[in-house]
Amino acid sequence: MDWLDALQRLRAERTAAVLVTMVTVRGHAPRNGGAKMVVAADSAFGTVGGGNLEATATQKARELIASGAEEPEVLTLTLSDKATVEYGVQCCGGEVTMLLEPVRVVPSVAVFGIGHVGIELARILARHEIDLYLVDSRAEMLDSSRTAALDDAVARVHTVHAPVPEAALADLPEGAHVLVMTHDHVEDLAIVDQALRADGIGSIGLIGSAAKWSRFRKKLADLGQDEDALARVITPIGVPEVGGKQPAVIAVSVAARILQLIDEAAAGDRRRVVERAKRDETR
Repeated sequence: MDWLDALQRLRAERTAAVLVTMVTVRGHAPRNGGAKMVVAADSAFGTVGGGNLEATATQKARELIASGAEEPEVLTLTLSDKATVEYGVQCCGGEVTMLLEPVRVVPSVAVFGIGHVGIELARILARHEIDLYLVDSRAEMLDSSRTAALDDAVARVHTVHAPVPEAALADLPEGAHVLVMTHDHVEDLAIVDQALRADGIGSIGLIGSAAKWSRFRKKLADLGQDEDALARVITPIGVPEVGGKQPAVIAVSVAARILQLIDEAAAGDRRRVVERAKRDETR
């Protein structure tokens, strides 16, 4: 598989990878500058020359994946029979420098309810590298006349017309952050209830007042949700430093909070990787 096709497939599968590029070659080496390969945790595509060179690059790439690294790194190797290496000798006589660029799993955010606040929020979130799902039970809310402002989005935007909006939860990627702000409190309640029951939801944010949440807490408890589950709901979603009731202002507040949650989730993933590595070392 071509490295570019492989990279696109891994991204679609939400699999972390590292793009390895041969940047410079001095003297003799198995491949010329510009050669590329893509390395995932359990697979690799393309080649930068095989042998010790490629094995070392692959090992380093998988270390970057395991640590959750986001910054690229440079790897320089001397291809000499005097170089001490782990994967055998390559005595081409040259020296190569490779750039290892982590390709992270893109975060996903689902906005349920594309009304006044929802469309303003979509405009902001669309400027970020995320998978953005816009879900509404009303087809007209997803009409191209309303979403035209997202045509130049950085995000990958998915519009989902769902007459029963909570059903769309089943198709979200693992770790998706769910934002609930529909026109109907009955829909809001159903989405929150089902999001709490779904596997792999990253966070659940609910727009609304303290009075709304007080009513929702009682109804959710009646539906069997315990205190631990209710504590997962972030409401009112947003950052308190941004006040105001205009849709665009609320959208800024909510977007700021969701970006915080994305960063917190990434930090948590990195901590779990480090802790798992430490446990493996002690075995």
